[in-house]
Parts: sequence; structure tokens; C-alpha cells
Amino acid sequence: MHALAATGYQIYAINPLAVARYRERHNLGGTKSDPGDAKVLADLVRTDRHNHRPLAADSPEAEAIKVLARGHQNLIWARNRHTNQLRNALREYYPGALEAFSDLADRDALAVLEKAPTPEDGAALSLSALRAALRRGGRQRNLEQRSTEIQASLRIEYLAAPPVLAQAFAATTKASVGIIGELNRGIAELEAALAEHFEQHPDADIYLSLPGLGDVLGARVLGEFGDAPDRYASAKSRKNYAGTSPRTVASGKKRAVLARYVRNRRLYDAIDQWAFCSISTSPGCRAFYDQHRGAGDLHHQALRALGNRLVGILHGCLDSRTLYDETKAWAHREQKLDRAA
Repeated sequence: MHALAATGYQIYAINPLAVARYRERHNLGGTKSDPGDAKVLADLVRTDRHNHRPLAADSPEAEAIKVLARGHQNLIWARNRHTNQLRNALREYYPGALEAFSDLADRDALAVLEKAPTPEDGAALSLSALRAALRRGGRQRNLEQRSTEIQASLRIEYLAAPPVLAQAFAATTKASVGIIGELNRGIAELEAALAEHFEQHPDADIYLSLPGLGDVLGARVLGEFGDAPDRYASAKSRKNYAGTSPRTVASGKKRAVLARYVRNRRLYDAIDQWAFCSISTSPGCRAFYDQHRGAGDLHHQALRALGNRLVGILHGCLDSRTLYDETKAWAHREQKLDRAA
């Protein structure tokens, strides 16, 4: 796609479902071939070009941010999978470790499990050995208190697995600890690179001005939305792409307003986190969330509505090239509430 755009071709993004319906208009027999599909696409653009928009190209800087943001998120998802596998293994033979560490991807957990992968090894650890392990893992404060807490948890008596089975589990635990440690290092490196690229983007100040957005979350939102100025004709189209705006299904006397499930999952997840973070930093976002909760919406329904509102505010800020202003963003809602009261 990038190569075609670079050579000057005008590219249209056509939904595969639209192509299938267009094919049915001209071929009811259900036959399908590559030459036939090529003709369908060519006819579609010739006759229905006014119903489709040319593909908007993002800048190389935005493409780089998207690559880094997705790579960073992929590593986090991979770490979550390996952490869940490690937790399941420890539940089978080493419950004391689960008592000692709530977060198995944390540096303390990795340092201790690497040194003591079996319950016997963990129970035999002295306070000095635990302090040394925690120091090697990177902890610098509260070494004495944390070592005492870990030692007490590891020495709680549980039903023990057979020694041969415990040794087999220990081998898998050491392998998982090594993988999670490498993933932690990769995540930290990508996070630093992502923040550096994001802060150099011309739109970074606008994104960072909005409540709830930092370097990582802001970079994810920017990378998925892109920075092509003519991609979204209106705030509504940006909301539709984000999957936060409701869709109306009407037929005859029936009418239903439903959530969108065909959406960019990465972008929707980022907006959900953005909305959740914003309610603790913005009075307007908090009031909007509380209003929807008071009207009977569930937590995620209220977050989706708030995310939809924030996407509209973001579109307005990008369109006018202005930073977020709390008063301008929510003053009209406060006036409506005052009149209603």
C-alpha cells in the first residue's frame, strides 16, 4: 500500500463486505475468481466513487509511533500470557510464592523465584539471602521489611507435591522467569523509544493536554487514529472509527440503539483506559461519568460514553489546533444542569 501511494496511485479502502454485496448485484450464481473480483473492484470505483473516500496517508512519524505502540502493547500481552502460565504452575506446587507476590512480573518476584524455584529452596532462604536477591533485582528501599514479609510467606506450610514433580515444575518456573525478565527489559526499551518519538510529533502537545493521556496512552491513541488531516470528515466519523459512538438500527416501528462491536480493538482499549484515567484528573469527566452512572449505566457503559465525548473533544482540538481547556470542554453541560435544576 505504501509503495503504491509513493508512486502516485490514488487508493480507495473498500470494505470486503461491500465488495461481496457489490458482486452479488452482478453475479447471482455465486461464482468467484480473481479476474472477476478485479473487475468488480474496478467497476465499483468507476460507478460508486462518490460513496468512497481516498485513503488518507499518515506521516512517517505517525507510522513510526504506531509501530512502536503496537510492539510495546504486544510485549505487554505476551508478558501477561507468560505471567498467567507461571501463576498456574505455582498454584500446582508452590502456593507460598503466590502468597508472597501478588504481581509475578515484578522485579522482587523474579529475583526470588530465580534463586529459589522450589518450596524447599524458598523456605530455606535466610533474610540476608533474600536481601541480596532483592538488591540484585533492583530494589533499594525497605529491604529489611520486604525480606521479612517474603520469608514469612515462603515458610507457610502447604501440601507438598512429590519431589520429582516439584523439580519438573521448578525447571519450567526458571524458564518462565527468564522469559518474563527479558520481556520486562524489552517493554522498558520500547516505552522509552515510544515516548521519544511521540514527544517529537507536532500533535503531541494537543494529546498531552487532554486529561488522562500520558506519553504511552497518548502515543497509542495517536498511532491508531493517525495524523492525516483529511481522514475524518467530522467528529462523528472519528467516533465511528473509534467504536465509541452508538449505532442505530431502525426498521418499521422498531428502533434500537446498540454498541459498535466492529471496531479497532487496540484503539477502543486505549480509549477505555483513557476514559478511566480521566475521571481522576478532570472534574468535568468525573461529573459526566457520575451522571451516566446515576442514570443506570454500568461502569463500562459510562466509560464508553465518556470516551465518546473525549474523542469528540480531541477532534475539535486537532481541527482548531488548540490545547484542551477544561472550562470550554464542559461549561455547556454545566449550564444545562443548572437550567434543569
